[in-house]
Amino acid sequence: MTQERLPGQRQRLRSRSGEEIHPEHPVLQISVVAAMVGVHQQTLRSYERIGLVTPARSSGNTRLYSFADVERVRQVLRLVEELGVNLAGADVILRMGAQIEDMRTALDQQSRDLAVANREIERLRTRNVR
Repeated sequence: MTQERLPGQRQRLRSRSGEEIHPEHPVLQISVVAAMVGVHQQTLRSYERIGLVTPARSSGNTRLYSFADVERVRQVLRLVEELGVNLAGADVILRMGAQIEDMRTALDQQSRDLAVANREIERLRTRNVR
């Protein structure tokens, strides 16, 4: 699996065959994720049990993590290890971050809608002036 970063865009993940892997697509087993982030598999299971991360399940009930899940685990570890936040606090911080991101997305959409409405108002004004 290779990673390709485009200027001004999020990192794109590609398989060896060149197919793009969506960050939300669950492809990693718990042992791989544990090695990637440097924790024991039981730590990941406990994070799942308390709701900090929710891996998908295969038809055989194997946990499958996405790259987005891995990033979330890394965020939890940063909060806990570097900032001394407890797990409940990390959960609150991550939920608030998600809410902020949702509000930013909504605000961006409203700004685009307002720009369209302003252009339409201006178009109607110039049409009525004639």
